[in-house]
Amino acid sequence: MTPEELKALVRTIPDFPKTGIQFRDITTLLGHGRGFAASVEWLAGEVEGADAIAGMEARGFIFGAAVAVRLGLPFLPIRKEGKLPCTVIGVDYELEYGLDRLEMDPAAVSDGQKVAIVDDLLATGGTALAATKLLRKAGARVDRAAFAIDLPDLGGSEKLAGQSVEVRALMAFEGE
Repeated sequence: MTPEELKALVRTIPDFPKTGIQFRDITTLLGHGRGFAASVEWLAGEVEGADAIAGMEARGFIFGAAVAVRLGLPFLPIRKEGKLPCTVIGVDYELEYGLDRLEMDPAAVSDGQKVAIVDDLLATGGTALAATKLLRKAGARVDRAAFAIDLPDLGGSEKLAGQSVEVRALMAFEGE
């Protein structure tokens, strides 16, 4: 399937979660077997050469784990605070309406391991930047990230590029 055909599978819900936001709903893409498979295949091609794939809770688990399986690589779950039963390292980061925290098992990464980030959507880049910082804190080399959707008007791609992370996106939607 072409990127335009895949883009047509993403449902747009106006004014959610608040007025003026155009919510890009990936559940319609996930619910289309061929479309989901084509998306995973495209994302896998963009991160080939990595030693491991990291995905952020929760939708990053869907795409990231599928890409890791496709490439035969380890999957590194980047979790929300308090979800892991082991000793963790964490990074606090700002959201538009408060603070959040990402955590991971530092033993999941070996020093210098090439880790690519895979997620469903890149908006302002806050979560992806926090994941990059966390993975680097654990010793990983992070220089690539692939997303099913980019919202370029929100600037996340530029912020990641400023941290020497090359960003690839299967599709882009203008606006918020």
